[in-house]
Amino acid sequence: MNVEKIRELLQAVVGKASLLADEWEGKEDEMPTEVAGEIKALVAEASDLTEKLKVAMQLDEQSAFLSTGLGSKAAVPGMAADAPPSQGSMGFKSLGEQLFSVAKSGRGYTDPRLMEMKQTGMSEGVPADGGFLVQEDFASELLKLVFAEGEILSRVKRMPISANSNSLRANYLDEGSRADGSRWGGVLAYWKAEGATKVASNPTFGQILLELHKLIGLCYATDELLQDAVALESIISWAFSMEFTYQLEAAIINGTGAGQPLGIVNAPAFIAIAEEAGQPADTIVSENIVNMWSRMYAPLRKNGVWLINQDCEPQLHSMYVAVGATGVPVYLPAGGLSGAPYGTLYGRPVIPVEHCQTVGTVGDIIFADLSQYWMIDKGGMQQASSIHVQFVTDETCFRFVYRTDGQPSWPGVLTPQNSAVTLSPFIGIESR
Repeated sequence: MNVEKIRELLQAVVGKASLLADEWEGKEDEMPTEVAGEIKALVAEASDLTEKLKVAMQLDEQSAFLSTGLGSKAAVPGMAADAPPSQGSMGFKSLGEQLFSVAKSGRGYTDPRLMEMKQTGMSEGVPADGGFLVQEDFASELLKLVFAEGEILSRVKRMPISANSNSLRANYLDEGSRADGSRWGGVLAYWKAEGATKVASNPTFGQILLELHKLIGLCYATDELLQDAVALESIISWAFSMEFTYQLEAAIINGTGAGQPLGIVNAPAFIAIAEEAGQPADTIVSENIVNMWSRMYAPLRKNGVWLINQDCEPQLHSMYVAVGATGVPVYLPAGGLSGAPYGTLYGRPVIPVEHCQTVGTVGDIIFADLSQYWMIDKGGMQQASSIHVQFVTDETCFRFVYRTDGQPSWPGVLTPQNSAVTLSPFIGIESR
């Protein structure tokens, strides 16, 4: 069968059907019976040609495979002719090599090394029905890149969950107040005279429910790119690790909690301090910084970081507290203007991140102890593929799925013993 001939016929049939359908779009009730019949016949013809094209492509691949002697074990990259069928001897050397083999598996030959791993679809070795899991060490490396590269992700508390679970109920001490009888969820120690009656107390607990949500990425790789496993690996590894990092960190800051993690600024524990009287719009003043610092629960300050939008930097550089006829700088660049990597406020790092809002909007600057943000995930990152999604353009589709959820571990703010001013691990400024 001539693949290009069938492809041309298919494109012509699909184009004709599309033109007819577009011509009567919005007027389907007025469409003549003969036109509807013609469209139906074209769709049936396209379906038949699609099946013929699949067969032709597979036959071409099998013929090329056999004619070049690739039917022997020795011809499989990384696999010796007498190598035993074990994961240790048959494992892929790189992610690019595995993705190349996944793509080839739908075109007439399934690399034996893929059969050592669990498929994600209903059938075995057919990418249209489902693909193969990314080799475990490659999946781990992708996630390692995601969490290592992220300024936010590298600081949150990550908790993998078991294979039989889709959610996690995490207990916390129900401590909304530091008053006597409320600390640690109700524990109370007290002074008593000899022989006095003792009164029992005990902690109470609440639960945070974390349920897995899916973060999905799709990538189309041309046949030309698939021929270069090294280039494919560098593109896939870098681009998807960076994009997953971006989306996960965006959710940690701004997530709604609906089908995605609950973000810091939308959580009940987030405190947005009031602007100063007469404070100009779209500004940050030294009093804001002092007030934010004072609302962070003191034991957590040592872990705190300042997350800012880069729009805030010019104002931080010019911020000072007046002392007599001079002033003391509030923001200290790292080791001077040439220092790196972070400036500081109250000795804690100031980290520019894309996900903070522009200056003047709540979330433009956040003082946070990110260890108080909890995330779960399950099974690492999974990958499936299909050669049929974009077969007309000679592209293979790769799909990456990461199941995760997250939210602050604090269900609300904390009222200290001797003050009515509430505290939290997550502090911002209201819009101004």
